[in-house]
Amino acid sequence: MSRKLSPFIFFVAAYAALLLLHLTLLDLPYYWDEAGYFIPAARDIYADGSFIPHSTLSNAHPPLVMTWIAVAWKLLGFHIWAARAAMAGVAALALTGVYALGRRVANGRVGIATAVCTALYPVFFAQSTLAHLDMMVAALTVWALVFYLPPRVDEDLLIKGAGPRRAACVLLLALAALAKETAVLVPVVLCGWELLCWLLSKKEKVASLVCLERRPAWWSLTLLLAGLPLALWFAYHRARTGYTLGNPEYFRYNVESTLSVARILDTVWRRFGHVTFHMNLWALTLAGVAAMFLKPRRDGDAERPRISVPVQLLFLALILAHVVALSVVGGAVLARYMLPVLPLVIMIWVSTLRRRVPAWPLAVALVCAAFVYRSEVNPSYSFPWEENLAYRDFVLLHRDAASFLAEKYAGARVLTSWPATDELRNPYYGYTPRALNVVPVENFLPPELERAAARKSEYDVAFLYSSHGGPELKEAAALLGGRVVFHEERKGQWVAVVEISRQ
Repeated sequence: MSRKLSPFIFFVAAYAALLLLHLTLLDLPYYWDEAGYFIPAARDIYADGSFIPHSTLSNAHPPLVMTWIAVAWKLLGFHIWAARAAMAGVAALALTGVYALGRRVANGRVGIATAVCTALYPVFFAQSTLAHLDMMVAALTVWALVFYLPPRVDEDLLIKGAGPRRAACVLLLALAALAKETAVLVPVVLCGWELLCWLLSKKEKVASLVCLERRPAWWSLTLLLAGLPLALWFAYHRARTGYTLGNPEYFRYNVESTLSVARILDTVWRRFGHVTFHMNLWALTLAGVAAMFLKPRRDGDAERPRISVPVQLLFLALILAHVVALSVVGGAVLARYMLPVLPLVIMIWVSTLRRRVPAWPLAVALVCAAFVYRSEVNPSYSFPWEENLAYRDFVLLHRDAASFLAEKYAGARVLTSWPATDELRNPYYGYTPRALNVVPVENFLPPELERAAARKSEYDVAFLYSSHGGPELKEAAALLGGRVVFHEERKGQWVAVVEISRQ
């Protein structure tokens, strides 16, 4: 079956499975960065065709993902579920690419097992319906690698011939860069890898270990054409806004503030964790390392093959390039930024399990069980809630509190911090049926709450919620000098409405 399963049938099955598994999540209000940028930007495209957002400050992200969501709204209506269904389609495309890549470098069984593991990994599962950029980058990057890698002799191809395959690869990489600017890292690494092979052409032993195909230097440079549409986008953005890489605050947070040795070293370690042990990925890593101590299995007289060494080294180069580059730039250290290379990590270990472990499907099933467990049960360490289903708990808590405010305190002035400020101001985010009067504060840390307590006449109630490093509810309510009139908890997170005393 794994040999005969077509990518189209796999896509249909993957999309249906994702919609079914995310059925209760499709109507969840927009979360954090979705509400902070991507959904307002998509709404501007949907409403008036403006690719430079005006509902929020532009951060120069290219518009492909937001355009995709706007098209979904045009076809299905301006609904939350339409945006989430559109992103689930992107996730299904990514999983189909993982399956096709697995078939290309190993076999259909490895492709299917890798796709299932990837789908159930908590970060991928959580991101499958969220309106972020990285899933689109992952889908287009994996498919670009499918066309980039040389085919097996017995393989039926969607596109035949080295020239057409290279053209398809460059087109997909160009689209990936129009989804997110950091995607240009992939064609740069591929070009550098090919140029290295060109330089090593006279060293036969080393070249055979590293090189996939040997091409002239000009052929390798064609990969850099993938960056041309992104360059045109940046030129257009600068002409319209005066900024090439986003507004000054965004640039300062994502580039200028990250360039310290201590911060880079700390982020490298965290990025390394994202591809080795984060969110129970350690279960697959340990299983793969343990399998290396076993002898390869045999099918008849032949030893089960590994993914070829040049392919594994290329995958490793792509993984390390993302670990290093995304440790230098990017203010937030989010695991979703590693989605373009996460399937490569999983694929190498799954192939190792199949090659060396007698009951390898059982080993893969146990790894998947560890992933499912971590999607629902939070780890003991601090993490961004979007990296498993903790984001669902955050959204549900905020929706309940916002509904309470809309019903009981419709005309009140509400003190709160971002992202709740936007949740209460914008009914189309899905939290409240009507816009509420918001009084913003920077955060809920004690100094900020003490300053807010000194100006009680400016607000009537406070919308408080748990945050990383913030105070507990009892302390926050005491600092504001109010009484709790609404309180709800889910898996360690809480939300509350505090009515302010005028005495």
